[in-house]
Parts: sequence; structure tokens; C-alpha cells
Amino acid sequence: MKRILIVCNVDWFVISHRLGIIKRAVNDGYEVIVAAENTGRANEIEECGARFINLPFSRSGTNPIEELKVLFRFNSLYNEIKPDIVHHITIKPVIYGSIIAKKQKIRGVVNAIAGLGYNFTSENKGLFFKFLLKLMKYGFNRKKVSVIFQNTTDYEDLRNTGVLSSGNNVYYTKGSGVDLEQYKFSELPNKERIKVLFPTRMLWEKGVKELKEATNILKDKYEHKVSFILAGLADDGNKSGVTADYLNEWSDGEYVKWVGFQSDMPKIFEMSDIVTLPSYYREGIPKSLIEACAMGRPIISTDSVGCRECVEDGYNGYKIAPRNSKDLAIALEKMFESQDLRKTFGFNSRIKAEKEFNVETVIDIHMGIYKELLNE
Repeated sequence: MKRILIVCNVDWFVISHRLGIIKRAVNDGYEVIVAAENTGRANEIEECGARFINLPFSRSGTNPIEELKVLFRFNSLYNEIKPDIVHHITIKPVIYGSIIAKKQKIRGVVNAIAGLGYNFTSENKGLFFKFLLKLMKYGFNRKKVSVIFQNTTDYEDLRNTGVLSSGNNVYYTKGSGVDLEQYKFSELPNKERIKVLFPTRMLWEKGVKELKEATNILKDKYEHKVSFILAGLADDGNKSGVTADYLNEWSDGEYVKWVGFQSDMPKIFEMSDIVTLPSYYREGIPKSLIEACAMGRPIISTDSVGCRECVEDGYNGYKIAPRNSKDLAIALEKMFESQDLRKTFGFNSRIKAEKEFNVETVIDIHMGIYKELLNE
């Protein structure tokens, strides 16, 4: 039985973005081991037939001594498991895992580039960024390394910086995919209050500041007509995480509500009329937006990496400039004032999801990559 080791930063990300791949791999006869930090949800991975190993490390830490310890931890893990394929998810496992996989001559490597994240935003491109690129170049420079991108911008960035080598096979997926049966089309609620959903981890780069400014702009006119629902974790483990205190202070009752993490996202989407994500984070393709499309929700998002793939301006929503709260407020008001517009955009979102975001297509691509790396 061929052994696949999947390495990610936290268990909940594996569950939200890769559980379908794990289920199919187990069903196809692979032995699957998942290594990530256990935040209390590891049992959901084990229930799919995979083995889980707790692998805690700081997602955004840069202390050289601590990062060296993480490398040693990866080395011990790979030496113990001896996988045929190692599948790295999120940027730190991609970088460190590729180095260790090369050192230990692991047969096949899959590097999933689901957005380049905090250290690849323009304002952070300093010495640490250059150091990361050197590490990536070393780890990627070998045969049997398959790299999966979710947008062409990330591919171009890694190609232009010399990270990709001739031994790398490059693939594209439209995000992590969405289960079209779980996230079914539903009619907009169209109740007395219009509900605007902001479904994301609470990071500044996800557009928290811009959304708050937009709510302030619109408050006088819409305070008693609209509710903004903030559904996501206060991510204290991230350098750009928004604190729970800030979110609680912003929540003011019916107009703005922070409801934290929600396990039943289809239900949350079903209760919403509009979904917005004014992000300028280095996204792959935000899963929350493709889920919103599948549920038939009109979308307002930015013309930035990853987000732009989910919104066709004037077809299923509005595409606005990043970091522009005035543009966001204008787009929201347009949707507030037209129920027919919301309905049309929502219907078109579902069509887009069926054409572009089916999770079964994403899973098929991954299974093909595994077989190719194993020469099956």
C-alpha cells in the first residue's frame, strides 16, 4: 500500500479545504497520514480513515532558533513515516517540507500553493522574503515535484523569481472546490433586514478595516434595514489577526454582529442576501467565495489575486478596488436598492460554481498527480 503524508499548519484547514481528497485517497487504497496542529478537530480527519499526527508550529513565526526546531521536527516526522508521496499544504509546510523531502529523497512531492500569504504582500518583501525564496528554490529544484496553483499570478511570481525549476510539473485548480450537493442553491431570504455576510478568518488583509469604514458610511441610511454578519475566527495565531476585543467592540447589536466560527456554513449562507470579501490578502481562491457562488449568493469582492476569479463584474456581483471602503459602500448600496439585481446575481453565481468550482474536478486532478508521481 502506497503511503501519502499530508502536511498542513492546522487540522481545521485540512477539514475545510482537503477532506474530499483524503476520503478519495483512502477509498482508492492509499494509506493516508495527516500531520498538522491538533486544535481539537483531528477526530474528523481520523473518521475518514486517515491517521493523524499532531505537528504544532507557529504559522507566522520568524525566530531563527524556533524555525530551526520546526525543520528538525519535519525531518524526524518524514524519517519516521517514510512516505511515498508528501503533500504540502500552506506556505510553511511547502517551504520546509520541500527541503526535508529533498534531503531524504522522498519519491514524490506535491506542493499546493493556495495563495502566498502574509510574507508575500508587497509591504513585507524584505530580507526575510528573500530568505524564503532561497529556501523555496532549493526545495523545488529536483524532479518529481508537482506544484498546484490556484491562480496565474502566484505561478508568475514563483516563475519570475526563479523558484520553479525544469523538474516541476505545474497544475491549476479553481480553488479547493466546493461540494455542490452540500452547498445547494437556495433562494435569497429577502426578509425585512438585508443580511450581508463577511465569511472569513478575521485578518486585517481580508478587508476588516475597509468593511468597518463602509458600515460607518452606510449606517445613517441603513442601520435599521441591514445587518452585517461577521462569521469567522479571531485568528490570534496570525501576525495580522484582528483581536476579539476589537470585533466585540465593533458589534453593536442588529447592525453589525460578530458570530465567530460557524460549523454549519451552508446554514449561514442560506440566511444571507449578499456575501462580501474585500480582501487584499494573497489568496489562492477563497473557499468562502466559491461556497457563496454554489449557494447562489451575489458577491462583492476585490480585483485582487484569487478574489477576482470568483466575481464577474455585473454578472454575479461587483468587483471593487482593493483597500477602498468608498467603492465597497457604493457597491453594497447598489445591491441594497435592488432585490431583482441580487436575485439575478445570485442565480448567475450558481451557474458559475457548477461550471468552474466542482470539488470532484479538483479531487480528480489530485488523484491524477498522485498516480503520475508513482508512475502508476
